Amino acid sequence: MKHTPFGAERIARTSAELIGSTPLLELTRTGSGARLLLKLENFNPTGSCKVRMAREMILAAEREGKLKPGGRIVEPTSGNTGLGLALAAIERGYRFTAVVDGHATRDKLRAMQAMGAELVFVEGQGDKPSTIERRRIAGEIARTTGAFWPDQHHNPNNNRGYAGLAAELLRDLETDVDYLVGAVGTGGTLCGTVAELRRLGSRVTSIGVEPVGSIIFGGPPGPYRQTGAGAPGGFEVGPNVDHSLIDEGLTVTDIDAFTAARVVARRTGLLLGGTAGAAIHVALRRLALVEPGSTVVVLACDAGEKYLDTVFDDAWLRERHLLNEPAHQRLHRLFMAFDDSRRLVSQPLRAAVG
Repeated sequence: MKHTPFGAERIARTSAELIGSTPLLELTRTGSGARLLLKLENFNPTGSCKVRMAREMILAAEREGKLKPGGRIVEPTSGNTGLGLALAAIERGYRFTAVVDGHATRDKLRAMQAMGAELVFVEGQGDKPSTIERRRIAGEIARTTGAFWPDQHHNPNNNRGYAGLAAELLRDLETDVDYLVGAVGTGGTLCGTVAELRRLGSRVTSIGVEPVGSIIFGGPPGPYRQTGAGAPGGFEVGPNVDHSLIDEGLTVTDIDAFTAARVVARRTGLLLGGTAGAAIHVALRRLALVEPGSTVVVLACDAGEKYLDTVFDDAWLRERHLLNEPAHQRLHRLFMAFDDSRRLVSQPLRAAVG
């Protein structure tokens, strides 16, 4: 037998094998030792955490006999779930139809098409996502063609798809997750992660975030531009939003969400989506109030490269009155305040040593 000095090869044979084990990045910390970490789910294939639950929903459907070889999948989606299902369809031999509207970013739609998905467009409702109509059309396609509709809002395997994410957090940290902050749409990402964390013994406090104008936490309905989170007026929120697993529910404006994503890009070079920006906005303000030494984790669920024509486009933001320079300055000052608090702590230590 031939021996080599090299270790065992670590080569993935399918894109699905690349799902998970995403990195943690420390965004900032305070002089009290409290720190804000980003769970960078944008490092998954398709650039989103949603590929985790898309895979789990499809594998469960196969186990339960709901999907046959060569079958068809249909799902209403704003993009990221659709990209995850498109990947599963490629690797497992299915056809995939995504029911979409103009609220999704063009790059998400183009990416689904590049992966072979069929897009069925629903007429838009201005600034509001056509969530209800998309669901109606998906149900009609499922009934008339026999396609399998995973129904991410009601499918419990959505939430179960994030068990691995919870295990990764506890594996990669030397302590518990004190606060977990995440955007809420179907509810699967935050609620699924929290459920598994608590099953594993974590005492995590969970903070859900939705756009102003979304009705998940009971606020008045209105237009919003954040995609992949929230629910419009008249939408029946599914059971995957488990309020018993969400300790606090907060709303964030489009301006604050997009500003946070843009400031993070300038500070770190990482592009994150608008819903990640909303969660970071909440977490940065909470960081100043938490107990010394706390670990705050944000689920950064989405890559920002899909939003170069929107969140990161000055002209697009100005046209919609969403580019707010004072908001950018306030957030930069907050980061500077955290930096200053660390310096104030370290200076007496250096003086004592000297």
